[in-house]
Amino acid sequence: MARTAPKVERLAEDGEALTDALQEVLSVAEEKGTVTWSDVSDEMTSGEWGRLIESGLLVDADGEGFVIEDPEGVREALEESDAAPSDDEDDGGWTTWDKLAGLATLGMFAGYSLNSVRDAIGGVLDIALGPLADILPFYVVILVLAVITGANSTILQDNLMDMSGMEDHQQKMQDLQDRRKKAKERDDQEALDRLEEEQMEMMGDQLGMFKKQFRPMVWIMVINIPIFLWLYWMVFGPGLSLEAPVITFPIYGEVEAWRQGVVGPMQAWIVWYFLCSLSFTQVIRKALNVQTSPGAG
Repeated sequence: MARTAPKVERLAEDGEALTDALQEVLSVAEEKGTVTWSDVSDEMTSGEWGRLIESGLLVDADGEGFVIEDPEGVREALEESDAAPSDDEDDGGWTTWDKLAGLATLGMFAGYSLNSVRDAIGGVLDIALGPLADILPFYVVILVLAVITGANSTILQDNLMDMSGMEDHQQKMQDLQDRRKKAKERDDQEALDRLEEEQMEMMGDQLGMFKKQFRPMVWIMVINIPIFLWLYWMVFGPGLSLEAPVITFPIYGEVEAWRQGVVGPMQAWIVWYFLCSLSFTQVIRKALNVQTSPGAG
């Protein structure tokens, strides 16, 4: 349902008529197995039928009509849409849990500047991660944690981020620009004024979309920030020797201490973490075929 719910939410934002049409199509498809335009033409307009196909919720069944791609997910999303409070849209789709996660993230950011916060988070995580550091070299520990944070980021983006909505918005913006260009060519000031109003409305939609796209980042940071703070706590705490086994960094060469600067002020442990994280995140995204930008995939 992770990919179905955002599609239903966008239909709901476009009007109740579309969700009613989706409900009708779902009922007919469950009753007959497939649904055709003639089955529902009395209950909806051709534009609404086309919008359902456009959304990807209604897919072709090898020329024998159409079926709902994820009927259970559509049914649950429709029920949630009916039960959702009216202020959800103003919050960009953020739930109470999302907001609490955002507050927790802001609190953990203090760990980068306040030793007390960093020590508290590091001490708690050390209960679980300390044994790992006891049996593995620290550079391997960093690599393992980089893989964990990369996998976490990829999976959360895949399940919480709705790229199809961004693609729709970009398509609408491109269409508006094309119409503006044509209006300018024929010197149609009235059309330009209407397009200006439409563009202002789309800017409001863009703000709401930005909130939705930022939602996965909150959950990613809730998990990844404590792990990074534990690494920070280990490097600057009394539990880790400042000297490390000699590691040969790409381009830079040999590094003998984790606090040694290798890229300007950036120390060896940070550079090693980001090298591992960036590399393995790309591998994980490729393996899972995760789309992280509009039009990609």
